[in-house]
Amino acid sequence: MSSSKDMSDLGRGQRAEAATAKTEERPAASEMGKARNQLDRTISHPGSVKINVEGAFIVDDDPAVKNGTSLSEGVGIHYEHKDIRLPHHTGVVSHVAVDIGGSLAKLVYFSREPGSPTLGGRLNFLKIETERIDLILDFLQQVKKQYLSANGSNPPELCVMATGGGSYRFYERMKESLGGDVDVIREDEMECLIIGLDFFITEIPNEVFTYNPETAPSPIQFASPRPDIYPYLLVNIGSGVSMIKVSGPRQFQRVGGTSLGGGTLFGLLSLLTGLRTFDGMLEMAEKGDNAGVDMLVGDIYGGEYGKIGLKSSTIASTYGKVFRMKRAAERHAEDGEGLSNGDPMSIEDQFGEPNENFKVEDMCRSLLYAVSNNIGQIAFLHATLHALPSIYFGGSFIQGHPQTMNTLSYAIKFWSQGEKQAYFLRHEGYLGAVGAFLKRQPRNWGRRNSMEEFGHAIGKIHSKGYGDEAER
Repeated sequence: MSSSKDMSDLGRGQRAEAATAKTEERPAASEMGKARNQLDRTISHPGSVKINVEGAFIVDDDPAVKNGTSLSEGVGIHYEHKDIRLPHHTGVVSHVAVDIGGSLAKLVYFSREPGSPTLGGRLNFLKIETERIDLILDFLQQVKKQYLSANGSNPPELCVMATGGGSYRFYERMKESLGGDVDVIREDEMECLIIGLDFFITEIPNEVFTYNPETAPSPIQFASPRPDIYPYLLVNIGSGVSMIKVSGPRQFQRVGGTSLGGGTLFGLLSLLTGLRTFDGMLEMAEKGDNAGVDMLVGDIYGGEYGKIGLKSSTIASTYGKVFRMKRAAERHAEDGEGLSNGDPMSIEDQFGEPNENFKVEDMCRSLLYAVSNNIGQIAFLHATLHALPSIYFGGSFIQGHPQTMNTLSYAIKFWSQGEKQAYFLRHEGYLGAVGAFLKRQPRNWGRRNSMEEFGHAIGKIHSKGYGDEAER
């Protein structure tokens, strides 16, 4: 994990290991075993940036610090108002991270607190629509200028850690825009997701929480950071959905997923309602009643179906009322009936189509439930198949939306009969970007150089005659 509390200085450790091999007289097998164990640790956990998370906390409702950038929040740009303060981190951070997905690009960058370098700094979070790649490049250029201005005449080379599909799609454009003095490094998307989630679970207080609207006084209950987190299932909901089994640090396997994700909701509601922003769709969903378009158990049975545990409000068929209501409207039209003056106007009125009295907000809520319920049930099935007790939901689809979290949480509780727990995060959309940020490795530091240095150290142990003794 990428914190100064638990990451050793690998370079210093390697030099100390070599010195120990020269000067200390210990049993040969112990010397060889120690060197081999340290080599194994280096291979499993290659050197990466060390972030001092001592005393870290989330800054609630604080206006995001733009730190010299001139991009204004508006269409396609969103600064998060939940920075992570790092009061004890005073070192230079020479990189910024970007996770470019199919719909959104998520950026994470470090800034110092104004006034004094001893005040530490913060991690800042920003979202930009992927189709506005020009804004993404403008922002990275401004971060570059601010970095050069703040770190003296000869700062370390700035690096952009990029992940997500867009890190390949837009790689050449990023390189060309930022110039030869900025290194752009692409990192594996799945690995970055796991590194980012592990960091949040183990290091940041009040980051991970459960959601239950029946819990008083708040539906949100925070989970304390803890080291014993494995195994678990990560359900990352972006344009599509990936489900990843995590067995240990950087030990993961994509076990499934579904193409019905945030992109599905956004695309269908764009066609059905004419709404153009995801935030607008979620706002409409908050006001809606899915019973306006969904066929419920109560519509079929006249009440609940208690014998098999179905409430009257349980959805039997998403959009199931639409066809029936359309047929009824057609019959009324044939009979010369129609809306009277003052009747509510539906989406079809607004866009010039025949009025069937379906409301925009009802359609939004129904489809939000449909996508969320589908994801929740598939997540439960994978967690059951792989015996995973904890399920973490990440990705930009959730956005702290109460109905989404309630639907996912209820689905896991219902299908598992309370045996599995759904968890959410305050920075759920930034797992990949944070993971890429934490993967930054100093030049000439990592697997290859670690193996070369340890091979040299082990060679010296052999030269002292320890090798034959260890074999005996």
